[in-house]
Amino acid sequence: MYLLSIDLWLILEKALLIGGIIGLSFFIAMYTTYAERKVAGWLQDRHGPNRAGPFGIFQPLADGGKLFFKEEIIPLTSSKFLFILGPAMAMVTALVASTVIPWAAPFVTKGGNVIPMQVADVDMGILLVFSIVSVGVYGIMIGGWASNNKFSLIAAIRGASQMISYELPMGMALIAVLFMSGSLQMSEIVSVQAQNGWNVIYQPLGFIIFFICALAECNRTPFDLPEAENELNFGYHQEYSSMKLGFYLFAEYINMFISAAIMSTVFLGGYDIPFVNEASWGLSSFWMTFISFGVLMSKIFFFLFVFIWIRWTIPRFRFDQLMDLGWKKLIPLALINMIITAAVMLWLNKFEVLLNRITER
Repeated sequence: MYLLSIDLWLILEKALLIGGIIGLSFFIAMYTTYAERKVAGWLQDRHGPNRAGPFGIFQPLADGGKLFFKEEIIPLTSSKFLFILGPAMAMVTALVASTVIPWAAPFVTKGGNVIPMQVADVDMGILLVFSIVSVGVYGIMIGGWASNNKFSLIAAIRGASQMISYELPMGMALIAVLFMSGSLQMSEIVSVQAQNGWNVIYQPLGFIIFFICALAECNRTPFDLPEAENELNFGYHQEYSSMKLGFYLFAEYINMFISAAIMSTVFLGGYDIPFVNEASWGLSSFWMTFISFGVLMSKIFFFLFVFIWIRWTIPRFRFDQLMDLGWKKLIPLALINMIITAAVMLWLNKFEVLLNRITER
């Protein structure tokens, strides 16, 4: 009975954490659309949304309500099952990637129990993220193909080739970070950065490569070729309406949010506050967890702002330029960065062994 009660508490704890992450993801996705329109207005010297509520803060609710009450249309010539499966797969894969991210410092109860602010602290955390992200391309591909529309199919093929191409340099950039961290576990990567400094200091080239690839993986400008409205009318979700279209749009913004969280965790120390010893503050575990969560969210908001800023600043690439950048520039740079990092780490290890032998004598 005692073991059963422990399992029930664990299930309740994880269920609350999963519900909180899903709710947070939807809330951030909703208000990222608002922030995008407000930042666009600021950059273009206009007001942006300002009708729905004070300063237009209810605009995302109005847009969501409009999508919810739109008519559901499924083309007669489409493959109905796959037509419904596409947006569902895009949304689910966008949300599942958040399970291995440590969102805050662990919470310690009065009884001494440690509750990690992470759904699954698995040993292969980074590898799990990549496997989930690689499945996300199927949501775009299935939706474009099932629509039985040539423009949707072309956009889906573009999206699939783009995402597959940019996963290679993204993975190579991460391998260089893993050389330094010595672990695939996300919590361990954060702990190593708290002790030795942020990875962006040691891996500036890897960080730049990862950031560019994140833009391409999220189909954001200047890599939004699957949604090039001047060439493809609307993109791979051209035939979609109501909440199926809403799922695709939400999935894009949730992917932005999760990409920003992964970059913050892997390169900017996650919830760690730089140059500060939090233990010296003497705060309770609740406040330390709350403050660390706020630190991580501030880093995520910074990346979301940069995503939005780039959209309204840089023009869209041609598709051949997109492929040229990925295969001829980013992959060689990521490979060189990985080899140099491996060589430096090997030399440092040999130097440490030699130093230990000298001190022993």
